[in-house]
Amino acid sequence: MALSDTLDAPADTQPRFLRALAHETLDRPPIWFMRQAGRSLPEYRQLRTRAQDFISFCHDPEMAAEATLQPMRRFPFDAAIVFADILLIPGALGQRVWFEAGEGPRLGELPSIESMADQVEASTERLSAIGETIKRVRAALEPERALIGFAGAPWTVATYMIEGRGSDRVRARTMAFAEPEKLDALIAVLVDATVRYLAMQVKAGAQALQLFESWAELLPEDVFERIVTRPHAAIVKGLRDLGIETPIIGFPRGAGSLVEEYAAGAGVQGVGLDVQASAAIGRRLQKSVTIQGALDPLLLRAGGEALDRRVDQLLEQWGGGPYIFNLGHGVIPDTPIEHIARVAHRVTGR
Repeated sequence: MALSDTLDAPADTQPRFLRALAHETLDRPPIWFMRQAGRSLPEYRQLRTRAQDFISFCHDPEMAAEATLQPMRRFPFDAAIVFADILLIPGALGQRVWFEAGEGPRLGELPSIESMADQVEASTERLSAIGETIKRVRAALEPERALIGFAGAPWTVATYMIEGRGSDRVRARTMAFAEPEKLDALIAVLVDATVRYLAMQVKAGAQALQLFESWAELLPEDVFERIVTRPHAAIVKGLRDLGIETPIIGFPRGAGSLVEEYAAGAGVQGVGLDVQASAAIGRRLQKSVTIQGALDPLLLRAGGEALDRRVDQLLEQWGGGPYIFNLGHGVIPDTPIEHIARVAHRVTGR
């Protein structure tokens, strides 16, 4: 779906979320939360018991669509994000991926770059269940509420593939210095696979896309440009070369002051900000891109007057737009539902 297809519609029928990504000034910012679907919801925990394992859950369109829609029934969010995981691409490229209960993802031995490159075309078909999930959600979702597709960004996905699990990423960061050609080759494969995967999501009904660069911190400026900004720009170009004009949000978590260089070079329409983003950086970025974030998930979990004050502060400093209200990372599993509802009401009035 091209952005122009949406913008041809009358303004009052366009999803508020997409209008914000088109750099419009709105009466209030749209709102959605990263990890709004999942373990913070009791209905999700009940649904999860029906799946054999987490990867099977993600590849089951019926259950994944239900998980995607659950927070949309509870809260007045302006956008849904398809329920999936950033580590589905490695599995589709031939690396074993599984999740240990209470511990998180595990990945088997990293296949050769050549073998993974040979699997890129087939990888999209292996992820077709996510496209079916998107079709189901789009059919069930109200037209004024947008649907977001996503992928893990190449560097972040590469860190898991290299380390074999979530970690401090020492091996992956060392490779960036000691074996740059090998890392760049892996990232190039992931760029190609990600372009195809995101294009499939758009064809299935995703109206916006987000790249999750969860581990953008602790990178020197030149390395950040090489393995974060440049691959994101390559993904954007790859999609545009396919005729896909769907707006894209890049979320380089932990980028610090480099987020401004990222915004200038990645070619994205929206930039997600983490909890450390200053009011001044956000206002500067708003001149050229839509910003998203940066409420602290721990504050959302804590609740109370401090949460109310921070919500009001974010609305005051950035709410004139273009701004999408969101967190600086995902919802923490034990966050009280009433805290989420309280913030959503404070932003939307509903």
